Amino acid sequence: MQTVYDFELPKGIVDEHGQLHKRGKMRLATAGDEISATRDPRVLANPSFLTIVVLSKVVTEIEGIEVVSVTLIEQFFTADLAFLQDMYQRINDIEPPVMKAVCPQCGENFEVPLNFTREG
Repeated sequence: MQTVYDFELPKGIVDEHGQLHKRGKMRLATAGDEISATRDPRVLANPSFLTIVVLSKVVTEIEGIEVVSVTLIEQFFTADLAFLQDMYQRINDIEPPVMKAVCPQCGENFEVPLNFTREG
């Protein structure tokens, strides 16, 4: 079973020396990752911070950067954050939310997956 996945960020992060870093690794999340993140004081103060805290736990490596931290994840461009959120959902087999729809031509009921992280 694969537990660690390689990725390449669409934009990347520029370090203090002006070097661009795009490659990294993400591991599967544990129940403990998600539970401890919900107890984080930053998340308690601002629930939308949950994504940042969880990603700081499961992104284990950004090539050329010594430590992956909450502060580092906060510096990501929104395209990179959306990419990592989508990857997190895919590797952890989280089903996307669905919307019930009706075909206007034939009247058939069906479900459409909603994807809030990227177009298409």
